[in-house]
Amino acid sequence: MIIKSAKYLISSALITQCPKPDRPEYAFIGRSNVGKSSLINMVTGQRGLAKTSATPGKTQLINHFEIESSSGERGPKAKWFLVDLPGYGYAKRSQSERARWEEMINGYLRKRENLVQVFVLIDARHSPQKNDIEFVNQLDKWDVKFSLVFTKSDKEKPAVVERNVKAFLDKLLESWQFLPRHFVTSAEKKLGREEILEYIESCNKEIKP
Repeated sequence: MIIKSAKYLISSALITQCPKPDRPEYAFIGRSNVGKSSLINMVTGQRGLAKTSATPGKTQLINHFEIESSSGERGPKAKWFLVDLPGYGYAKRSQSERARWEEMINGYLRKRENLVQVFVLIDARHSPQKNDIEFVNQLDKWDVKFSLVFTKSDKEKPAVVERNVKAFLDKLLESWQFLPRHFVTSAEKKLGREEILEYIESCNKEIKP
């Protein structure tokens, strides 16, 4: 897949404010400070598309980006939405902020009719975290299709990354029969970019106009 263009479209506090669901949509979410903005910029090839910040929990709204891609230089074009969702697990949020986050995210994940896939970002530098496990289990209960994206793989030794990824998948296998698709990525080294784009392209091809 070749990204022809990627541009910011709108930020919404409610699903009713989101763009018309007239094209495939792919959402990215993860714990605060997991490297979500950097990953989105890497995937789209646009360095400043999603705003990176040193302050965890910066993203507060449902952010839509309009993407146009093609399967090759002369291949057919496709239009789809990429969505940057607010991170979870940020301890400094107030109770009212957390409640608003839950209402916004739960409504979006369960009711957004054109949502094809949720990419759940997991920090590859750490052993399995409770809130990550709880979140993916909730997605499974809601029957929301998702993939795991292990980030920051360049920030730790390969053996440590491999061990942490395996530990996370093994934790899921304690209660799951089948594991979700997963990707190991590095925004700095552009690791995993082609695999994610190829997967999005394959999903787009399966969707009837």
